[in-house]
Amino acid sequence: MNLKSLALAAASTAGVLLSGCQDHMSPDRIAGPAAASTATQGVTTTGVVSSAKEADDRMPEERSGAVFTLSNESSGNRILVFSRDRKGSLSWGGSYVTGGKGLGSGLGSQGAIVRRGDLLFAVDAGSNEISVLRADGNLHVVGRVPSGGLEPISLTVHDDLLYVLNAGDPGNITGFRGARSGHLVHINGSTQPLSGSGTGPAQVEFNPAGRALVVTEKNTNVIDTYIVGPGGKASAPDVQMSTGTTPFGFEFTPRGQLVVSNAAGKVSGMSSLTSYALSPGGMLGLITGPVADHQTAACWVAITGNGKFAYTTNAVSGDISGYTVAADGSLTLFGDGGITATSDPAPIDMSLSRGSRFLYALNSGGQSITFYAIGATGGALAPLGKIGGLPASASGLAAE
Repeated sequence: MNLKSLALAAASTAGVLLSGCQDHMSPDRIAGPAAASTATQGVTTTGVVSSAKEADDRMPEERSGAVFTLSNESSGNRILVFSRDRKGSLSWGGSYVTGGKGLGSGLGSQGAIVRRGDLLFAVDAGSNEISVLRADGNLHVVGRVPSGGLEPISLTVHDDLLYVLNAGDPGNITGFRGARSGHLVHINGSTQPLSGSGTGPAQVEFNPAGRALVVTEKNTNVIDTYIVGPGGKASAPDVQMSTGTTPFGFEFTPRGQLVVSNAAGKVSGMSSLTSYALSPGGMLGLITGPVADHQTAACWVAITGNGKFAYTTNAVSGDISGYTVAADGSLTLFGDGGITATSDPAPIDMSLSRGSRFLYALNSGGQSITFYAIGATGGALAPLGKIGGLPASASGLAAE
């Protein structure tokens, strides 16, 4: 059963950052995402009456779907599921234990949970594991493996390969085969270091071709690139200076250009985005930037499927900035000053629905997910509503 079926079945039963951004199991059916916390809360959903109706009616998603996040609680990690209707709104779907443990505080990373087909891959940062769950009417765990290091915070999948970023010193990346089946097997010789110790890594991701990996390091202002060989083994890192301070989240365009947020050490009004070309040999070439958004702590990045629009959450400013992305990868801040939406406090992770018609933002300060419709032409965000009651430790976001 696919994730659409999961969402329908579930519906029927139903800290900020390290650098200034947020530093065989059965389903656990509960009243709301935070019901397992000491202070029990139910989920609350709020609708927004605005010009969003026009955007929503104009761009219905082809199918309903789901949105997933991690509770990331130290007492036991859970995947929290929200059903998405065709007009982008969310409702509570269910809670499923991974069998591992979360960190109990924000991960300060992008990519803590990844969806591929009917599989979900999730980090258990508190128990140094990776959990794999399959949608089969419900979510059930099909495997859990050691991450190959300490404090896994970010995952990336390409074809049958999965790589994890372990943030605990000494930080590393480690590779696995078996991403298609969900039965992960460690690739001998795949573990590679970061640039050093205390790097404050934020994200690992394959390029679209699956031949290179990129890691951002917040504390050192460098970007590491790795070449992936035919057997799935990553090369030693090529450590390159970032064009922009505190590189954090990033996303590749469909053409393979790299767009990176620069949190600028949480200095007020100094956040920006930079775009790069990535050569076959792993060298970064500047395309444009840093392009300022005049906000504070730009950290997470999402790019629409057509590659035309990029968004970044400003964790301290409490808003989302928008950029247009040209065919050559150059960036231009939206003409209205860039702030395309406000959010609940401390927006962190973002994810787009499968057709890039809706954007979802996880807000660590508001313990909520806010959702927006994306304008058909200019890419502006129109607020649709929010759902609250999440644990304060919630991290990672995946939509379908």
